[in-house]
Amino acid sequence: MEYNFFATISRMKYINRWALMRNSRDENLSEHSLEVAMIGHALCVIGNVRYGKELNADRAALIGLYHDSSEIITGDMPTPVKYYNPDIRDAYKQVETIAEYKLLEKLPSDLQPAFMEIYKTDNSADDRYMRKLVKAADKLSAYIKCIEEEKAGNTEFSTAKKTIEKSLNKLREELPEVKDFIEEFLPAYGKTLDELS
Repeated sequence: MEYNFFATISRMKYINRWALMRNSRDENLSEHSLEVAMIGHALCVIGNVRYGKELNADRAALIGLYHDSSEIITGDMPTPVKYYNPDIRDAYKQVETIAEYKLLEKLPSDLQPAFMEIYKTDNSADDRYMRKLVKAADKLSAYIKCIEEEKAGNTEFSTAKKTIEKSLNKLREELPEVKDFIEEFLPAYGKTLDELS
């Protein structure tokens, strides 16, 4: 029997983000998901090493890789539309959930439970906290995109950057891992390769 899950997932590279914005460089869903996975992993490692947490950093990376995979079916809904009001937000969340189930149906039934665990929380405190860090990684990735666009001379992302910065300021108060990442790692973004050497 033939299954389409991974062939479908591989199409993330064709979905561009920031569709309503003029981009100096397009960013696709695969690139974004990789960055979210790496940052989510890092945030969990920071939590474990510095704050005595017992978070599954590898699982966070995996969740980061798949966190936007439903957009293969739904497309990338622009943030101003997605969060325009609670009704639209909730309806879009339902659409995302349906899309995730559609993706899971593309797997053999014996593999579906293992992949279901990526999409659904196990409701433990550690899993909920780890997923908060992955969401924070998503915000950080969006902020990094804004930094890169501004560095390229594109002012189109200035408003988005300010909006995301407000969200990150709230998160850094709530999540010490985010505070550490912002203070220690974020300043290097936007530097040239020579400046990073």
